[in-house]
Amino acid sequence: MSKTKGARTINNGYKKSEFFSIFTLALFLAGGFAGSVNARETGKIVITNEKSNDLTVMNLEGEVIDTIATCARPRGIHFNADRTQFLVGCADDSTIAIYNIDTMELVDRILNVEEPETFDLHPDGKHLFVSNEEDATATQFDLDTRELVAEFETGDEPEGVLATSDGKLVFVASEAADLVHVIDVEQQEITADIPVDTRPRRFALTPDESELWVTAELAGVANIIDVTTFELIDDIAFLPTGFRKEEVTPVDILITRDGSIGYVALGRANHVAIVDVPKRKVLKYLLVGKRSWGLALNHDESVLYVANGLSDDISIIDTRKQKVIKSVPVGQIPYGILIDDH
Repeated sequence: MSKTKGARTINNGYKKSEFFSIFTLALFLAGGFAGSVNARETGKIVITNEKSNDLTVMNLEGEVIDTIATCARPRGIHFNADRTQFLVGCADDSTIAIYNIDTMELVDRILNVEEPETFDLHPDGKHLFVSNEEDATATQFDLDTRELVAEFETGDEPEGVLATSDGKLVFVASEAADLVHVIDVEQQEITADIPVDTRPRRFALTPDESELWVTAELAGVANIIDVTTFELIDDIAFLPTGFRKEEVTPVDILITRDGSIGYVALGRANHVAIVDVPKRKVLKYLLVGKRSWGLALNHDESVLYVANGLSDDISIIDTRKQKVIKSVPVGQIPYGILIDDH
């Protein structure tokens, strides 16, 4: 059951761990990047580094072009609705920092967001749903007013958050409770708790949104949930050659827009699994860095970026060749990846 608290007004005072940009980036010309980039799109890739407390900025060719000091333990990262700004969850500051994508300057903050880890923007573009790891809650914030709208009690250590495209449902994974919570946005309450395998982490929906895929880190599988019935209907196990089952710890997961291929970061197994989604079958494993856990695809889905948390680098994969083409050193413990290329 959920509970709704009164909105918290955001003030303008700085917390002890203040953070500012130490560099300002000029807006890049479209011709300086691979792919099709219009006058507003910057061709930037931004990575949150949760131990070095900074953001690494790369171009689309995988070259590091800047490092920006940010907040304490930056983790989840997401665009706003019109992609002019991006938001960073600052877990140890209990803050969400808001940056201008063109200038990379800090423009605002939402305060009193308890230990934000990951979050998703509601399709209305006005509300942010956040997992609050240490508070065993998910919270809903109004991006216009920066105020708290609602708080929903979850199991311990909530992480993954994902809204359906119609905005009716928001899913939250509770790592320690082995549950997926279903928030009915209109009713403003949790209407279902779905038992899954051990330590659920992240989500992906199939294009028709009939299936919700959720990684179960300590079970080494991805569970598949029927979105209509909220029942588990299948699972996919991962086991790259040379690894024991307990070493395979899947975290992030993506499904291509046509629903044909899924990508799963396998954590301490140091691989990314390529999955045939309709057949629910692993096609291939690609060796990447240590503890792969964050994933992002570019707009045409020709390049996959992988955040490797224990080797402090980003693996860049050509998805058409199904081959790792580059490894780029970044900050300490890279976590989230954001790409501005469309």
